[in-house]
Amino acid sequence: MPDTAHVFSGFPDLKSTLRSRLLSSPCHAPANDWRLGEVSESRKRRLRKFFPEHPTPAAVLVPLVDRGDDLGILLTVRSSELKHHAGQISFPGGRIEVDDTDPLCAALRETREEIGLSADRIEVAGYLPDHLVITGYRVTPVVGFVHPDFTVVPDPTEVVEVFEMPLSFVLDERNHVPAVRHFEGEDVHFIDFPYGRHTIWGATAGMLMTLYRTLRGEPA
Repeated sequence: MPDTAHVFSGFPDLKSTLRSRLLSSPCHAPANDWRLGEVSESRKRRLRKFFPEHPTPAAVLVPLVDRGDDLGILLTVRSSELKHHAGQISFPGGRIEVDDTDPLCAALRETREEIGLSADRIEVAGYLPDHLVITGYRVTPVVGFVHPDFTVVPDPTEVVEVFEMPLSFVLDERNHVPAVRHFEGEDVHFIDFPYGRHTIWGATAGMLMTLYRTLRGEPA
């Protein structure tokens, strides 16, 4: 486990810091306006082909459970029967449906449907920038504080497990494990979070890194 005093030395009040640094409304940047770092223009063109010009809008809830000295992050293990991201670890969420008025509405609805966590147990704190996912979704992460006296009732058709990981684990750089995955002839660099018997990777790990950078006041 991380040295909590070391990890939190720069974050004396996590909840206040988050509230002050999160976006107050969703940020829908153009699909071609995502950061690729120091990547050549030819490689940028090759990578962009994996992302549609008009991605499907989706939203997730990043549920932070108030545990006093630390915050816990609720995560789900997706069913192996799902079409997209089967068996992966993710935040509760999904596509924004016609009846959803905005990403917040979609995130809260999906959270209730997937794990039985109702909106009256959630205090919305703000938003992280949208994430483009290689399966063709533009995901808006909604960050919310969850009151600790809650229960979860997973929908077994979508979620096979719900578990909690300390936010301090994410804030400790020693737990940021570089990884390279090969996709359609391209080497793509990621950060993974191995936590117990789980490994958080892909879009979920990317959102956790955005949360980490947001708390540090760095560009997302």
